[in-house]
Amino acid sequence: MAEPGTRRQAPVSFVRRGGRMSDAQERAWRELAPTYVHDVPRDAAHTSVHPDARFIPEEEYGRSAPLVVEIGSGQGHAIIHASTTRRDVDFLAVEVYHGGLARTMLEAYKADVTNLRLIEANAPEVLETLLPEGSADEIWIFFPDPWHKKRHHKRRMISPGFGRIAGRALRDGGVLRLATDWEDYALQMREVLDAEPEFQRAFAGDWAERFEGRVMTAFERKGIDKGRDIRDLAYTRVPR
Repeated sequence: MAEPGTRRQAPVSFVRRGGRMSDAQERAWRELAPTYVHDVPRDAAHTSVHPDARFIPEEEYGRSAPLVVEIGSGQGHAIIHASTTRRDVDFLAVEVYHGGLARTMLEAYKADVTNLRLIEANAPEVLETLLPEGSADEIWIFFPDPWHKKRHHKRRMISPGFGRIAGRALRDGGVLRLATDWEDYALQMREVLDAEPEFQRAFAGDWAERFEGRVMTAFERKGIDKGRDIRDLAYTRVPR
């Protein structure tokens, strides 16, 4: 928990989930983290980002290439698929679920992935300070925590002001892609981003077409099985 007077003042948009990890996941942290995990200098809390810390893509990946950032990568299904099929692109997974990051590392190792890095941190702080301004070509936010109880809606990541945070990290013309299976959150996302001066719609009609780069996951299938419609959105970063 942050001490009084420290940097973290806004509510975080997640519940930190630890839990007991399997032996394989523990081994992944010992053996694979030095290769895949960017060690973030902390500030007020375990998942915070020190305001002076920086993630320099060219230094991390050893090359200059397009960068795709996935916020809330879960167990890594989408980003592992993407990083194995698009080797000319660099990928960054941002997640606070320790076990999910371990699973992602294991799958990355099995697939001999070299164009992927992982960060365990609060996503808004990564976008707001850790990444260089305009460094990301795309930001993906697939099925973020909907905080479905009305009293918890204030914790939703996509809320007024998010355009400034995401827009800072995206290059001009970069794309913000979102998906959710909660109708009221989809409506909120669209309302918020339609009003943000940093973004303009990259779709016609009510919703974007399903992003072909988003693989079907067990999480998405679960939502479909419960009768929920999956809604995609896509926005382009307007020129600064």
